[in-house]
Amino acid sequence: MLSEKASTFLSENHNGVLTTFRRNGAAQMSIVTCGLYGNGVAFTTTADRSKLLNMKRAPRCSLLVSKPEWWGFIVLEGHAEIMSPEDTDAEKLRLALRGVYRVAAGVEHPDWDEYDQAMIDQVRSAVIVVPEHIYGTAL
Repeated sequence: MLSEKASTFLSENHNGVLTTFRRNGAAQMSIVTCGLYGNGVAFTTTADRSKLLNMKRAPRCSLLVSKPEWWGFIVLEGHAEIMSPEDTDAEKLRLALRGVYRVAAGVEHPDWDEYDQAMIDQVRSAVIVVPEHIYGTAL
């Protein structure tokens, strides 16, 4: 469960650095745009990205969310919950992708039908990083 202070910070800041782990155990880092969603912090990604392949194989991950100027951050260490086209009901995934867009962008999309089609064409998944341990300067 996120504290009120953590929830406020994570709803106001959307710059993330995700760490997943390769087969050989080495860290693989990716920049993501993310937002407070469900029981963690979420972002979307395409099917061909290393971060998604790594999390499908080993869901352990960490996500650093920072203020735009990098002075103030929170790290969520935990696991990834993945909603992808191959294992999630199409309507549930469509709504999740829309929800992640809203919290990460902070606005409504100007054309949801166009957005939905782009998500299908790009074979996008929604990923929620569910924290098991949280720390950082913004707490």
